[in-house]
Amino acid sequence: MKFTRRVMMTAAAAMVAFSGAAQADGHQVLEELHFLIPGGAGGGWDGTARGTGEALTGAGIVGTASYENMSGGGGGVAIAHLIENADSMGNTMMVNSTPIVIRSLTGVFPQSFRDLTLVAGTIGDYAALVVGADSEIQDMAGLVAAYEADASAFAIGGGSVPGGMDHLVAAMAMQAADQDPTGFSYVAYDAGGAAMAALLSGEIQALSTGFSEAVALAQQGEVRIIGVTSAERVDTFADAPTMMEQGLDVEFVNWRGFFAAPGLDEETVGNMRAAIAAMYDTPEWEEVRARNGWVNIHNPGDDFEAFLEAQEQQIGDLMRTLGFL
Repeated sequence: MKFTRRVMMTAAAAMVAFSGAAQADGHQVLEELHFLIPGGAGGGWDGTARGTGEALTGAGIVGTASYENMSGGGGGVAIAHLIENADSMGNTMMVNSTPIVIRSLTGVFPQSFRDLTLVAGTIGDYAALVVGADSEIQDMAGLVAAYEADASAFAIGGGSVPGGMDHLVAAMAMQAADQDPTGFSYVAYDAGGAAMAALLSGEIQALSTGFSEAVALAQQGEVRIIGVTSAERVDTFADAPTMMEQGLDVEFVNWRGFFAAPGLDEETVGNMRAAIAAMYDTPEWEEVRARNGWVNIHNPGDDFEAFLEAQEQQIGDLMRTLGFL
């Protein structure tokens, strides 16, 4: 199953032309920007919003940035707030990511990305399958062979709930290898330490996790990365092989991006998109991006919508196969 990134990289040039001198020489595009964060302090959404605000203000593209954490309902509370108060949200961007697609499909909240104004996808984290550093499994073929040898004892762990992203990535890999994506045991762990203990003890044969987390574990010598869901190897850790190069047609990125209130005027939306586009060429953004290990996946406006629609269809198809829809 292929989660294509083809639509994700096509619009940057158009945005440069759109925003004119404001991007070309770093002039201020927006006086103020308010970030609505659907989760608590310290989480991925929080870090994305605050890092983006840091880069935008540091580069002079935005005058001032403010932040508001609004947890609840798996992100649904913030989404509802943005919609219900749309008339007063003219300078607000809400951060979100792949869970807005998954949780909309599963009915965690009734809204979807279609109820919002799409600003842009901005960054992403690929997924990866890892094994213990001392595991006999060397690559994806070895993982599949281990499954075929003893399917009843084969388990893959992850940090998300059954039907969540880590589970879906493992199922994609098995499906791409012509294996039953429902045939392995998936074990969810609340904490990374518990998952690592299970991996090292042999309770699970592999761990499905985010690429940035996998890189940190690999650099510590705890795991071997056997498959990444990127189309090409990622410069951050070029030793990690992709699933694609091993013959498995799997691409997936846990994107993060920004949404605005429904009905927001075109000029304001255009300025938000121009500010994001201008950010990528600044040293302030590169410092934030490198510090967090993010991958740039800029896809504004219509390209963002096309990507989300494709991801929704593909995730939905897999979740129906797994019995979650």
